[in-house]
Amino acid sequence: MDTFRRIVLASRPAGPVTPENFRLEEVPVPECGDGQLLVRNHWLSLDPYMRGRMSEAKSYAAPQPLGETMIGGTAGEVVASRHPKFAAGDRVVGYLGWAEMGLSDGTGLTKVDTTHVPLSAYLGPVGMPGVTAWVGLNRIIAPKAGETVVVSAASGAVGSVVGQLAKMAGCRAIGIAGGADKCAYVVDELGFDACVDYKATSRDGVLDERAFSLQLKAAAPAGIDGYFENVGGAILDCVLQRMNAFGRIAVCGMIAGYDGQPIPLKYPQLILVSRLKVQGFIVSEHPDAWPPALKELGAGVASGRIKYRESIADGLAAAPEAFIGLLKGRNFGKQLVRLA
Repeated sequence: MDTFRRIVLASRPAGPVTPENFRLEEVPVPECGDGQLLVRNHWLSLDPYMRGRMSEAKSYAAPQPLGETMIGGTAGEVVASRHPKFAAGDRVVGYLGWAEMGLSDGTGLTKVDTTHVPLSAYLGPVGMPGVTAWVGLNRIIAPKAGETVVVSAASGAVGSVVGQLAKMAGCRAIGIAGGADKCAYVVDELGFDACVDYKATSRDGVLDERAFSLQLKAAAPAGIDGYFENVGGAILDCVLQRMNAFGRIAVCGMIAGYDGQPIPLKYPQLILVSRLKVQGFIVSEHPDAWPPALKELGAGVASGRIKYRESIADGLAAAPEAFIGLLKGRNFGKQLVRLA
């Protein structure tokens, strides 16, 4: 091959993301210099954090530059190497972006063993999403056996792992998801104790907070001790009203506001009244957690104790629509793009 394809950020969204914000390009395959390696990407990970990078608004990381390859996690195979620590045929994961190939000096790349764990799982339960779940649950919520842990976006790549780990810790795990199929998966396949369907209590896309709160109360009659937040908005308002004293909330994402719409908090006084711990976190800022987290997650996936599901789009050109679908909740489990 003399060329490969990549997708660059063509413009910044003014509201919801559109396909026009991206541009598909064909570029020459680079030469592999001393200390470098060339990777053919087999899988591209699509994740909600990418929406924040597309904006120039204040954030924990620099904005995605216009005209450059979109940031993204990748898993693939080394096809050429002049790097002492990598050889052709090695399977690697890293952040080579929305591209079919990538040239690297090895920084940020990790060799992985696919004997017992599929390559794609290193972008899901045994990768950044799994470690995010592990850190938020263990480092912030710190659950004790017998407590009730609730997680929003429970059928997604992060939420699904949170609930399974909570069950392993002896907790009652309650999911929040959109749609009967997703809730059935959360309970029947992932082993959660219950799942609240927010779509069943919504009209024209607006949550009926009273109806949702009644379902949440039925699922968590003893109140909520730990909450893993991926969504924000009206769902967070309802959860706050069910939190027990000294409850802990790990704030991982606020997807309800990713397109710029305001998501005001209606009951901030409950944080004080219930003496809640509310902490946002970025998984990359916890490097010491990755080795123990990946060890536990890898063993769980290899043994079948940790289950996961993937939504797969085929071909790089399908990435923009798949990403837009992810932001709208159309994916079921981890959203991936199959590149090879």
